[in-house]
Amino acid sequence: MKRLCVVLLTALVLGLFSCDDARRASQSEGVVVDSLVNAALHDTLEVIEKAEKQMVYGIEFTDSMHLEQGRFPKNKTLGSVLSEYGVSAQNIHNLAENASKVFNVKKIRSGNPYCVIFTGDSVKCGKYFIYESTPTESIVFCLTDSLKVWEHKKNVTVKEKVVKGVISSSLWNAMADADAPTALAFELSDIYAWNIDFFGLQKGDKFEVCYTETWVDTLFVGVDSIRFAIFTHCGKDFHAVPFEQNGRLDFYDYDGNSLRKAFLKAPLKFSRISSHFSHSRLHPVLKIRRPHHGVDYAAPAGTPVMTIGDGKVISKGFHKGGGHTVKIQHNSTYSTAYLHLSKYAKGLAVGSYVKQGEVIGYVGSTGLSTGPHLDFRVYKNGSPINPLKLESPSVEPVSEANRAAFVAVRDSLLKILR
Repeated sequence: MKRLCVVLLTALVLGLFSCDDARRASQSEGVVVDSLVNAALHDTLEVIEKAEKQMVYGIEFTDSMHLEQGRFPKNKTLGSVLSEYGVSAQNIHNLAENASKVFNVKKIRSGNPYCVIFTGDSVKCGKYFIYESTPTESIVFCLTDSLKVWEHKKNVTVKEKVVKGVISSSLWNAMADADAPTALAFELSDIYAWNIDFFGLQKGDKFEVCYTETWVDTLFVGVDSIRFAIFTHCGKDFHAVPFEQNGRLDFYDYDGNSLRKAFLKAPLKFSRISSHFSHSRLHPVLKIRRPHHGVDYAAPAGTPVMTIGDGKVISKGFHKGGGHTVKIQHNSTYSTAYLHLSKYAKGLAVGSYVKQGEVIGYVGSTGLSTGPHLDFRVYKNGSPINPLKLESPSVEPVSEANRAAFVAVRDSLLKILR
């Protein structure tokens, strides 16, 4: 009877059967009781057994096991690391052979996480070596007699979220205030790169974004995609609607015009304007007034500098005032220049053709300069114009044949924010 009470109490706690079941069971010692008790005991033990099991990289982790984590060291091979855990040279060779159909061990990169599962307290006996090739995929090496190698994939989930924020100082801080991943700021800057100057955001500008983020088990990996966005800048709403046309996924505004333009709004990301276009500016080095036909972007030395549009490199070299300079001809009308670079992009040469957004150099302080910055200049028919007032036409809009489908997508996504 004591055994019955224990099982009944356990089963009641776990919710395996009701109080009425327990009452009927306690009134009889017959077959019904034994059947009920046995069923409850079986289910209870099964629940307890499942609760006690802990799975690590698909491996059942027991109390006798220990786990040691680390980062794959520089200038070391898989063999040299495994030998430190007592794996013989022959077994290392066999493991590499067994892994060939799953993973090329020569592609192991320093800095990637790894862990070793071993038994024993005084003398470590390695049972498994796990190398994380990506945040979601790992290669498991069995170090016992079987020497099996297999790939383990973690549970990946994609969550949809909506976030809203108001700019008080910067987009980066607004994301933090809205409890949103700061990586979302980079995604928005890429989408709106042709339409909004993120160096000139105003206090009171705001954003509404529907996006998805990826989680691996309980670890946040990053922003997966932007499903829809509305960025209000200087009182004007800029919609970003993803839509696939002609096999390419692009972002379009509310009316179906592509957000991609012939020219980017700025040649580098997340810096500030330190000097504007002027016909008479006091030169910080020469201390005399002279024209400054460009926009200075203050940024840390080494910040990548991108070409704002497709074009051909027509000049690359050192100039006394501008330091290391690159000039690009985009078409018969427009050309751009990038001054004070610390160095040029690898392989860049006069005559090279570059694509919009391609890195052409890095921020520096060469020439007549008081600190690291980019002096960016735009020429129209050979005459300098204010880069901040450069008008850029959109690329192909949504076609008439796809108009109805686009409107359906746009309106369905608007409902999510509303």
